[in-house]
Amino acid sequence: MERTNRLAVFLNGLVKENPLLILSIGLCSSLAVTTNVFNGIGMGLAMTFVLIMSELIISLFRRQIPEDIRLPIFIIIIAAFTTIVQLLLNAYIPALSEALGVFLPLIVVNCIIMGRVESYASKNTVLDSVLDAIGMGLGYTWVLFIISLVRELLGNGTFFGIHVLPETYTIGFFSRAPGGFFVFGLLTAITVGISKKAAAKKGDTK
Repeated sequence: MERTNRLAVFLNGLVKENPLLILSIGLCSSLAVTTNVFNGIGMGLAMTFVLIMSELIISLFRRQIPEDIRLPIFIIIIAAFTTIVQLLLNAYIPALSEALGVFLPLIVVNCIIMGRVESYASKNTVLDSVLDAIGMGLGYTWVLFIISLVRELLGNGTFFGIHVLPETYTIGFFSRAPGGFFVFGLLTAITVGISKKAAAKKGDTK
C-alpha cells in the first residue's frame, strides 16, 4: 500500500496536479523561454534540479526550522541551489545561460518551488518529498518541451536549431508571445478534456 501511495505522489505532478496545465502557476517564465526546444528543456531541468534539492533539504530539516521564520529560510535554500545552477550553466553551457537570461535567477521566486516546499516538503518525509519534486519537475519539463517543440517547429521551421521545414511553411505567430499563449491554452484544453473523459469513464464503470 505504501508503494502505491508513493507512486501516486510521483505521478501527481505529471498530469493530475501538473503545475502548469492544472495549477497554472509559474506561467510567466514558462511561456517566455519556450521559443525553442533547447531553452525549454534547459529551463525545465534547471527548475527540476532546484526543486528536488530544495524539497530534499527542507524536508530533512523540517523539524529544526522555526515556524515563524520558515519562509525566509525556504527562500535562502532555494536561492542557494538557484545560484549553483546559474554558476554551472555559466561555466559549461553559457549559450543556455544567456538565452534564459533573467528568468534563470527568477527561479528563486517561482511559485511552483515555493508552493511545493511550503505545502509538501515542510510536512512530509524526505523520500516522499523527493518523489513529489521529481514528479512536479518532470511534469513541468514535459509541458515546456511540448510547447517549445510546437513553437519552434511551426514558428521557425527548426528542431534544436536544425531546419526541418521550408520557410514558406512557417507561421511567425508561433514564435511570438501570443503564439505561446495559444499553444499553452490548446494544451490545457486537451488535458482537461482527456481528464474529464477519463473521470466520466471511471464513474460509468462503478
